[in-house]
Amino acid sequence: MSQPLVLGLVSDLFFAAPIENAVKSLGYRVQWIERGEQLEPGLAATPKNFGRLGEPLTGRGAVFIARVVEWQPALIIVELNSAAIPWAEWIAALKSSAATRRIPVLAFGPHTDVDLRARAVDVGCDAILAKSRFLSALPELIEQYARVIDPATLAADCAGELSALAKQGIELFNRREFFEAHEVLEHAWNAETAPARELYRGLLQVAVAYLQIERGNYSGAVKMFLRMRQWLDPLPDDCRGVNVAQLRAEALAARAALEELGPERMGEFDHALFKRVEISD
Repeated sequence: MSQPLVLGLVSDLFFAAPIENAVKSLGYRVQWIERGEQLEPGLAATPKNFGRLGEPLTGRGAVFIARVVEWQPALIIVELNSAAIPWAEWIAALKSSAATRRIPVLAFGPHTDVDLRARAVDVGCDAILAKSRFLSALPELIEQYARVIDPATLAADCAGELSALAKQGIELFNRREFFEAHEVLEHAWNAETAPARELYRGLLQVAVAYLQIERGNYSGAVKMFLRMRQWLDPLPDDCRGVNVAQLRAEALAARAALEELGPERMGEFDHALFKRVEISD
């Protein structure tokens, strides 16, 4: 598994270099967004009259959410007084989306700007520090807030067996009884306490995505495809006998086909893309 990622929404190059040094010294990698146009060409800075967003599929914040889902950062760092990054809208969208809301956000800015700090609180930043303290506190903040999954622990738990409920849910999934599969897999997830329980959560979200396609709900299906990534991506290619690598690839192929059609043509979606979950004997 690659090094965990820290995503930096930082325009001030004076702060970028020491942040990168601190991040790398702890075994993380870093990716920078220095201005909004890197993701959305022509994007202006965040307006003052911002507000919390719903889970966006279009409009401002949609591209940011899509990129964060792909990157799956362990932590996001935000420079509050950047005029080049629409961080308030982006973080509000991030914290309003079930696909990304669990990703922690650290923010820094001038300690004298009370309104700016209040804005950061309102959109959902998890910790806000003054510029003067941020760099010295950063190693401890990363250790405290970064959301990192231990691959060794997860792999060891994935060596176990599927629960009886999970097997029943997968049987329903493979019969394309997606609503019933979701119900049973949710029970399996709630009954499990070990890390590999997220396999069941990922499976149930794929089931719901396919169910939404059957019901003609384009936005609902895309949202579920986005949400599944946080649960399936960290898993090893085989978990409790389930071929996770194949499941991920086939779900991504279904999502790509759906997005290619768009909401107007989703009735043309090829249901042969609903593949069986493969389990080893």
